[in-house]
Amino acid sequence: MKAIFEAIQVLPPDELEILDGLITTRKLKKGDLLLTENQVSNEIFFIEKGILRSCFFNHQGDEITNCFAFEGEFMASFSSFITQNVAEENIQALADTELQVLSRESLEKLYALGIHWQELGRKLTEMEYVTLQKRMISFQKLSGTQRYEELYQNHKKYLQLIPLQYLASYLGVTPRHLSRIRKAIL
Repeated sequence: MKAIFEAIQVLPPDELEILDGLITTRKLKKGDLLLTENQVSNEIFFIEKGILRSCFFNHQGDEITNCFAFEGEFMASFSSFITQNVAEENIQALADTELQVLSRESLEKLYALGIHWQELGRKLTEMEYVTLQKRMISFQKLSGTQRYEELYQNHKKYLQLIPLQYLASYLGVTPRHLSRIRKAIL
């Protein structure tokens, strides 16, 4: 987490050390739930090792995977974290996972320290917004094959760890169609 904060280059180096007393670690086993819908999200997670997915059940009762997060990325139920309303999704480990955890209370303490922390929060929020917008646009502009190719280019080493039905749901295709896509690409 510190490396990402440092890369954004808004904090004086000595202020990064403040994180040491605020970040905790957590380990999850494959299949463990980190957050369930109807809970309020009070933590942001940075993935040191592993994969997380966010999913929910639609009006027909189908499980939909709406997000994956990989090593070096953040994950949270961001709308729940921000609004303090209950989450509408579940967050699950798809592999043994190691996390760095920053609580909402700790984040508020950092923001209270001054403008540098507030700017860092703004920049991280902007990055998450851009990621979300790109995902939404990809569903309107790209085919399932193109979405898979993009995921393959960016996260190739993880794709074999993600069950086919989760990957298909995330891409908006059937598992059968995803099998055809994979055969054509590989």
